[in-house]
Amino acid sequence: MLNTTMKMLKLAVFSAVSAVALAAAPAPSLAQDVLNLKLGHIQSEQDLWHLGAQKFKDELEKRSNGAITLTIYPNSTLGGDRDLVEGMQMGTVDFGLIAGVLGNFAPSIQLLELPYLFKSQDEFNKVVKGKIGEEIAGNVVETANVRILDWWERGSRQVTSNKPINGIDDLKGLKIRVPEIPAMVTTWRAIGANPTPMAWSEVYTGLEQGVIEAQENPIPFIFGGRINEVQSNLSFTNHKFEYVTLAISDMRWKQLTPEQQKIVVEAANAATAFENEQVRTKTDEMLKKMEAAGLKVSHPDTAPIAAAAQSAHDAFGAKVDPDLYNRIKQELGR
Repeated sequence: MLNTTMKMLKLAVFSAVSAVALAAAPAPSLAQDVLNLKLGHIQSEQDLWHLGAQKFKDELEKRSNGAITLTIYPNSTLGGDRDLVEGMQMGTVDFGLIAGVLGNFAPSIQLLELPYLFKSQDEFNKVVKGKIGEEIAGNVVETANVRILDWWERGSRQVTSNKPINGIDDLKGLKIRVPEIPAMVTTWRAIGANPTPMAWSEVYTGLEQGVIEAQENPIPFIFGGRINEVQSNLSFTNHKFEYVTLAISDMRWKQLTPEQQKIVVEAANAATAFENEQVRTKTDEMLKKMEAAGLKVSHPDTAPIAAAAQSAHDAFGAKVDPDLYNRIKQELGR
């Protein structure tokens, strides 16, 4: 009886000590259940890309009730476009805002980079939002291991320089910076310019130091990059209706649960709608601010420029993917 009583007393003491220890121990951290992701892009915090990325972050975190968080790395912090794509391939970068440089990893997307192939944003959207766009996105996943979640509008590309561009003759021999995209190098060469591929992070300094004479980009990108500080003229060439993809590493995508994938897609769709609206409503305002600061605007005769550019299309399309190129033209009624 005494032994039984002693055993019961020891058990009671052990239980009490255990309860105190458990009460004193810190509560289990929920941080281990939070999925921390990162997104990189090459523009500044003032650019519309960054606003769109912030919207994507907000939507991800809201829709997941904080179970997914996103850290944004602007200003080429994680590297240029090539570095971001390579990071997504290796799984060290989860998301990127990537444009035509993807064509160096998945050639078919280069067909979207041909200046004067599309005559309007609606034409461009008709292609990328349809079956051809789905096919191109599939090619990118297969060959680059990068999954396009959606296409963001950027507006049409314009040329900036330190001399007025009134026609094709003013482009002859012009040392113009272009992205590291073969389609653009080929086409600008056909126009008669001297295209110089260069990472975006080097453009401002390159213009400032006279390494290049001109560059071309959509107005929001020109504004966000403060290009008007080192260039005095903007010419409305409207040579390319532009996009950037919101993309995810396919390695990361495959690690997500179906529910997480659903949240990512829904957040991407919301961010795309937000970004496109920002571009449509703020582009004119940005141009006016740059004009007020001294930027001069011209409207050159683009017909000869377009004809010269288009002379290179067929050969380039035949080299990259003749079937896809012809189907794009058919879709556009060319």
